[in-house]
Amino acid sequence: MPTEIYVDGASAGNPGLSGIGIFIKHEGKAESFSIPIGMHTNQEAEFLALIEGMKLCAKRGYQSVSFRTDSDIVERAAEFEMVKNKTFHPYVEEIIRLKAAFPLFFIKWIPGKQNQKADHLAKAAIRLNDKNEISINGHPNDEVNKHEKER
Repeated sequence: MPTEIYVDGASAGNPGLSGIGIFIKHEGKAESFSIPIGMHTNQEAEFLALIEGMKLCAKRGYQSVSFRTDSDIVERAAEFEMVKNKTFHPYVEEIIRLKAAFPLFFIKWIPGKQNQKADHLAKAAIRLNDKNEISINGHPNDEVNKHEKER
């Protein structure tokens, strides 16, 4: 059974302070991530949500992954490995590079109402921008946050 990953990006303005939400279901366990990403457009945040979700899954060694996004541009770009808007080319190149880590990679567009958990996490991440923190499973990740603050 593939690992299911729900991703979403959100911006307070377009561009504006942004965040990404990632919700992972793997072998009966769930993890949630709220990651602030600074100033971006909403579409950039959507791409970054997928990219960060892919990085998390690759780091955990997941082999079979099924991503869910409510962004059709991200779904199409990842599926067909192309996008017309040149602004998004670097994101698509990164997605293509990361896809190589997964023997089985799926991505599916879902309606926003089916992506509410990731949406909530992304909106929570916007509020973390001024704190320079990452939230994992609803709690600050002290090890990651300590590293980020030292940079």
